[in-house]
Amino acid sequence: MNALKTLFAGAVLSALSSAVFAAGNPLSVHVLNLQDGLPSAGVNVTLEKQDGEHWSKLNTGTTNEQGRITALYPEGKALEKGTYRVTFKTGEWFKNHQAATFFPEVPVIFAADGSVPHYHIPLLLSPYGFSTYRGN
Repeated sequence: MNALKTLFAGAVLSALSSAVFAAGNPLSVHVLNLQDGLPSAGVNVTLEKQDGEHWSKLNTGTTNEQGRITALYPEGKALEKGTYRVTFKTGEWFKNHQAATFFPEVPVIFAADGSVPHYHIPLLLSPYGFSTYRGN
């Protein structure tokens, strides 16, 4: 019973520390593999901002053991209104897990209008399909 309490307390502290860390950054992402229901650790992700007809790279990151990047926006910068693209390098991830996929990458383009202080982009992923939405 004590081991269960310790495990639960550790999970709660981990979740809280992720939430506190993310609170200072306006953008986070989360990748879950629908095939096995587990977080997708090790997914490379790129963040870009649209500038006219071009995209400017702002940051990159790799999902942690929980499948999360809690702070994808460049540290110390305020989120500017505009159109952004988060690209999940899913082909690399599936190749590293010896699995085929139809999608070599998943770009998610969204408009940050400043109506919320934090944007969260979850990606539910399988080899031949994906889904995303504006999370919180």
